Amino acid sequence: MLLPDVLIAGAGIGGLTAALSLHQAGLSALVVDAAERLRPIGVGINLLPHAVRELTELGLGEELAAIGIPTAKFLHFDRFGNRIWGEPRGLALGYRWPQYSVHRGELQTLLLDNVRARLGEDAVRPGLAVEDFTDSGGVQVRLRRREDGEPVVITAGALVGADGINSAVRARLHPGEGAPLCNGVRMWRGVAETAPFLDGRTQVVAGRNTVAKFVAYPISKRLDEQGRALVNWVAEVRVPDDARTETADWNRLGRLDDVLPHFADWRFGWLDVPALITESPEILEYPMVDRDPLRFWGRGRVNLLGDAAHPMYPIGSNGGSQAIIDARVLAYELARADDLATGLAGYEAARRETTNAIVLACRDMPADRVLHTVAERAPHGFDRIEDVLSADELAAIDGSYLQTTGIDAERLNARPSWSALSTTSATTPESNPMNTFTTSHGRDDRHA
Repeated sequence: MLLPDVLIAGAGIGGLTAALSLHQAGLSALVVDAAERLRPIGVGINLLPHAVRELTELGLGEELAAIGIPTAKFLHFDRFGNRIWGEPRGLALGYRWPQYSVHRGELQTLLLDNVRARLGEDAVRPGLAVEDFTDSGGVQVRLRRREDGEPVVITAGALVGADGINSAVRARLHPGEGAPLCNGVRMWRGVAETAPFLDGRTQVVAGRNTVAKFVAYPISKRLDEQGRALVNWVAEVRVPDDARTETADWNRLGRLDDVLPHFADWRFGWLDVPALITESPEILEYPMVDRDPLRFWGRGRVNLLGDAAHPMYPIGSNGGSQAIIDARVLAYELARADDLATGLAGYEAARRETTNAIVLACRDMPADRVLHTVAERAPHGFDRIEDVLSADELAAIDGSYLQTTGIDAERLNARPSWSALSTTSATTPESNPMNTFTTSHGRDDRHA
């Protein structure tokens, strides 16, 4: 097998998007993943317009539209179902691209199928866990085959760790960092089929994270076309004795008896929360965790992407969206650089401070402070939110979500495509609005 320009550790949303983006840029990629089988697991995920734009420019727009719900509204309620605040989302907010709510497993399958179709069936190799690497001329990556424990060595031009919050690549770049940090909020997640609520295109948040909060949104285009809804829900409860060093295992099964008592009487008329929880075939449980922002991500020909680089709280629908943007900027910077190390440095310079700021903004949670204020001033509910919050306090919620998503509609609509590049003429995104990658670099000189 020819040596890849980039070995990507992790076949999640970020890693697979990176493989597609590198291929579009004329660079070769190989994806490895520690899981022995890549299965369409997980629950719901929101893709913000700036991530949908990137997937659309990879030619995935129609496939994405076939599985996702175009989110039209985002609404906050108190724990009694009284409306506090709301705003339009996606196209309704002025973006040229929609926001989608989609099943994470369906999205990952879409990306995986496209990687194998475009790069070849052998472009994704499951069952290989990264153990160590050395960067000398090319990057020698030492892996362990999960099936039989045999060692495997792959040499590539560069290594990108897209292997999640418990990244093996990050652990070797930043030894001694320790476990992810928990903020004391316990999360349960599930999906359940039900009748559509509100307009069938709305993401709702009810309650407050200082006690209990509930998030719900539909994620299935197929069921929507049948007049039904597959609703993703997230239940957040502050648990004082949660350890800050608890292991984050996204596949840990939760128990109905642990989550249901916190929401047993949350019936809003338009949404029956305890019924939604009870009717879920499976419940997942994990702590709300992140990591402290890093002063640097990588060195030389090794770097990080997505949750491996900047794990953040699930505020503002950022996790998957920021990983997709990482992947696109990575390919853009590598394609226009004279060598891989320079390209990786350019990628980190373009993304690290931006994503570190989002990590800290998600910790700040200003919208949740407003929700807490509502609960304190109107503990038994209210008739008019104007009697509870001032106009400035309501406006603070608008600003908090712009702070965590990091880009507004006008800026995104005006930004030239990251698919626009011709290294032969040293163009920049500002000078070349075309939507195709071209590169003067062949396979061999990418290892120089």
